[in-house]
Amino acid sequence: MLVIFMFSAQPSETLPDFNRLDGVVKKGGHMLGYGLLAATYWRGLGWDGRRRPLAWLLAVLYAASDEFHQSFVPGRNASLWDVVIFDSLGAVIGIWLWSVFFKPRELP
Repeated sequence: MLVIFMFSAQPSETLPDFNRLDGVVKKGGHMLGYGLLAATYWRGLGWDGRRRPLAWLLAVLYAASDEFHQSFVPGRNASLWDVVIFDSLGAVIGIWLWSVFFKPRELP
């Protein structure tokens, strides 16, 4: 959460420009960050399969709060689309990938 907060606190003029790949890199960063966050939430919830939706919801709620925070940063704006599309999709993909490749077991 701290890493996400630090990236979104950077004013627009300090952000790197990736030329033609700028959108892909930045939106991919959204998806990666929120995928990892959702998997971390799920881990915190004991890998309980019934709590995957809660882990996703917590990640999306943090994404919404972070977009609100970003609206106060010079040159940046809040984007509902970032939350609805990239952040929420990244959270779903993160939980799915974690469940497929690592097959976590519920914690005692």
